[in-house]
Amino acid sequence: MVERNIVTSYLHELLPTKSIEDPSWNGLQVEGKESVQTIVVGVTAGKELFSRAIDVGADYIVVHHGHFWKYGTPALTGWEKRRIDMLLDHKISLYASHLPLDKHPEIGNNSQILQLLHAEITGDFVTHGDETSSYTGMITRGKHIEEITEILEAGLETTCIALPFGPPIIRTVAVCSGSGGYKAFAEALDKKVDLFITGDTAEIYNDAKDSGTNVIFAGHHASERLGIKALGQLLQKTFEIKVEFIDVATGL
Repeated sequence: MVERNIVTSYLHELLPTKSIEDPSWNGLQVEGKESVQTIVVGVTAGKELFSRAIDVGADYIVVHHGHFWKYGTPALTGWEKRRIDMLLDHKISLYASHLPLDKHPEIGNNSQILQLLHAEITGDFVTHGDETSSYTGMITRGKHIEEITEILEAGLETTCIALPFGPPIIRTVAVCSGSGGYKAFAEALDKKVDLFITGDTAEIYNDAKDSGTNVIFAGHHASERLGIKALGQLLQKTFEIKVEFIDVATGL
């Protein structure tokens, strides 16, 4: 058992909530009971995750995509109230870490993908104001895009879409888990990498083809599983309490 405030302070220090400009209200979004015996980690807040967390006796939930964002309304009415009521009724805390979790150099979503590929971090990638949320990497012993696709599909439990338009042997990689879009792809072009990896698909087919750049779309949810799983393992090791990863698969 550990105090809620100790868990929260640890997460604040590990994943600084104000380290980067972010549309997410990172940090403790819902305050639950003071003592924590079981933590659940998952990719995205939602009723299914909350219900399954309740079933395993969770006191504290940590997610990558929280409930509260800086767009839309903060009002708790309708479906949003019903969702949050599940936490309040069971006195469960909810903690969210969006871009800080993407960015972490060891357990972050992007560094975890680079680790899957045995790639070393070589620089920062994906700008947000004065900060960045991801990395470029170097695969010393280059790999074919088919091999990288197989590694990602196995490690992320996903089905990738590959655009094999670049060098046949890939050594330099830029990664943006989740939604990279046109902006991240443009940055990848500026860095002249052999491969751009992201989650969501974007209409960059012709730009990738004409520029001679390999692209892999691995799925938004799938590309952000590894970070929260690694965080859960770290929490379990640190506090020696039960931590369970619950995956609400979306196919996206």
